[in-house]
Amino acid sequence: MDDDPHSDEEILEILKMKKVAVVGMSKNPDKAAHYVPKYLHDNGYDVTPVNPNADVIMKKQCYDEITDVPTDVDIVDVFRPSDQVMPIIKEAIKKKPKVIWLQEGIHNEEAEKLARDAGIDVVYNRCMLAEHRRLA
Repeated sequence: MDDDPHSDEEILEILKMKKVAVVGMSKNPDKAAHYVPKYLHDNGYDVTPVNPNADVIMKKQCYDEITDVPTDVDIVDVFRPSDQVMPIIKEAIKKKPKVIWLQEGIHNEEAEKLARDAGIDVVYNRCMLAEHRRLA
């Protein structure tokens, strides 16, 4: 898998954005899709869970789709397999986030191009928790 080309300075600028919707957030505390957003929440981020299989995660209202989130979103953080990213990115584009962040191991060039063509920056194959710990 390709490495994401963002510089440390660019990642630091992205990490300054605090409103994060997490697609595929898990109720299971042992999964990265739970402990990564929990870490972000514990470090001052406004985390909104997006998962159609849950009503509440971390005492926060959970939404079925990114377009159901009633507030503005800076970053859409995606915890879904690469082959499931396209419909998520199509939905996310409607929300007009500044960044779509595909977690470690997630990369879909076609979907990423769609987002970039809509003016949205895309980070792929990187973990927000690891990057925050490394740079912030």
